[in-house]
Amino acid sequence: MFVIRREPHNPILAPRRERPWEGMATYNPSVVRTESGVHLFYRALGSPDMLQMQTVGLSTIGTAFAEDGIHFHSRQQVIAPQESWDLFGCEDPRVSFFEGRWYCFYTALGGYPFGPNNIKVALAIGDAPDNFTERHLVTPFNAKAATLFPERINGDVVMLLTAHTDWTKDHPRPTIALARAKQVVDFFNPEYWREWHDHLADHALSKMCRGDGDHVEVGASPLLTEKGWLLIYSYIQNYYDEQKRTFSIEAALLDRNDPQKMISRTESILVPQEFYEQYGLVPNIVFPTSATIGDDGRLEIWYGAADTVCAKANVKLHDLMRALDPEQPARTFIRAPQNPILTPQGGGFESKDVFNAAAIDLNGSVYILYRAMDAANTSTIGLAISEDGITINERLPMPVYMPRADFESKRGSPTGNSGCEDPRIVRIGDMLHMTYTAYDGVHLPSGAVSSISVEDFLARRFEKWSTPYLLTPDGVDDKDLTFLPEKIDGNYLLYHRVSNQICADFLQDVTAGKRANRCIEIMAPRHGMWDEVKVGSAAPPIKVGANWLMIYHGVSRHATYRLGAALLDSSGVTVLARTADPVFEPLEKYEKEGEVSNVVFSCGIVIRDDSVFLYYGAADKVIGVATASLAHILDALT
Repeated sequence: MFVIRREPHNPILAPRRERPWEGMATYNPSVVRTESGVHLFYRALGSPDMLQMQTVGLSTIGTAFAEDGIHFHSRQQVIAPQESWDLFGCEDPRVSFFEGRWYCFYTALGGYPFGPNNIKVALAIGDAPDNFTERHLVTPFNAKAATLFPERINGDVVMLLTAHTDWTKDHPRPTIALARAKQVVDFFNPEYWREWHDHLADHALSKMCRGDGDHVEVGASPLLTEKGWLLIYSYIQNYYDEQKRTFSIEAALLDRNDPQKMISRTESILVPQEFYEQYGLVPNIVFPTSATIGDDGRLEIWYGAADTVCAKANVKLHDLMRALDPEQPARTFIRAPQNPILTPQGGGFESKDVFNAAAIDLNGSVYILYRAMDAANTSTIGLAISEDGITINERLPMPVYMPRADFESKRGSPTGNSGCEDPRIVRIGDMLHMTYTAYDGVHLPSGAVSSISVEDFLARRFEKWSTPYLLTPDGVDDKDLTFLPEKIDGNYLLYHRVSNQICADFLQDVTAGKRANRCIEIMAPRHGMWDEVKVGSAAPPIKVGANWLMIYHGVSRHATYRLGAALLDSSGVTVLARTADPVFEPLEKYEKEGEVSNVVFSCGIVIRDDSVFLYYGAADKVIGVATASLAHILDALT
């Protein structure tokens, strides 16, 4: 698991209208770290020229410097159009300090209107970061985003580039590929490229696009790690559909000796969310162009935002590399070998399915309250007890909670879904409060609550459950209810899912008639990421120091249910950190195949010392448990 954190000073570079050459935009940064500080090169978009291109500005390349990598100064223009092949603009630099010289690859615009025939890769070379004295056209064909590997590989100079980024009938999809040579000057030879292009497929990184409508482009110069070359690149979903197009950033791990071989990669780890990413000359763009290792050992991702400003984000490198390690398929949580720990049984209340379990640790035993479904698809709440958190020592033969109110009694088809679903339970003082989804088979599902004293629960006086009542408004799709297990300023904090986002509201008490009437937004789906369709609370948050650990579920556009983690502040309503990747996902057969495929859905966690026990429903059929280190989770989130 890993967390992407945006630089609080973002945007770190913005246009200055008093300088016409960078008056419209300053974006797509390329960064080189030196002992004295950080050199940043960027695409500078000038104001339109009424005598040349009245509707678009001219792109040149600027540079700036910052001792701390945040507060940039000494801005100046270093590369401007001068050759026939870059006369209409110099875009998107990728700069490397390689074998004693400065190399700046850039996109050269040789004509207007811009198109595949006049967009190519060029290179400027110099002995200082502000003095490029040579210039060469590199590719004779349409290409962008070329960059050098920072050191030779098996004696070769290796370049990474994106060929055919702009659609043509002959080349409808872009290709990220490698080019190898004995010397950099070999890349200036058109004959080299004719031979290379004739065998383009032999040089390509395979399977970069997950769908025919997607688009990829080289982002940053690769970084060498202990596990291989780390590549940060641009992934654009639905590129050819302007209404659905989604820009994102991904990471891949390439083999150290053969970087054409991909070891693993992430899904999208950063998408437009902040105002400077969503609003600008071209809205909703995050475009990675550089990656460096900061003084604190974190990976810094430098990117252009909304084609207007430069921005920066960081991630703990060891967390990202662990997520890319193919030997760590289980993500953060490790499944118990005994899984599934609960399966349907008998011919009664739990004969069809058992899933989506709440859990609470009382007097040294873990009480697992789970959704049980019978042959008529009526849901009740069963109870199993475990001393070690994994082995089931006792399983009660009858439900401990059954539908009692009209709003959860079956009204539709005799075999339609109804009852008490997906319980969550918290202890506040001497009372246990169980929230659950109440469904009558006709109306929209609602959120309900019933309470019982700890004493009565442990004594198994389950007839003492209080009369249930609704917590959510009528006629609203509102589920996934849970309380924060501690009052805030004397009020109960209720989490609930309205439509596709996690909301919260404060309730003075938990008596009949008190319903949520606000949606304080806690967390929303992230368009283009693994949780882009819907998010909802999973287990009740767990106190960690002064803050709260929340496990939540997210649904992808492919209808896969996975789990993420977030750290909330002491108020329970402010997200301090949220994982960019899922911490748990369906991998095993019993998680992929069942009533609903590809589902892991948790309603309860228990913490014992450093171990986090996660109880989850698998494919809406059985129940499993997985464990993780609390210290590891908090290290990533803090």
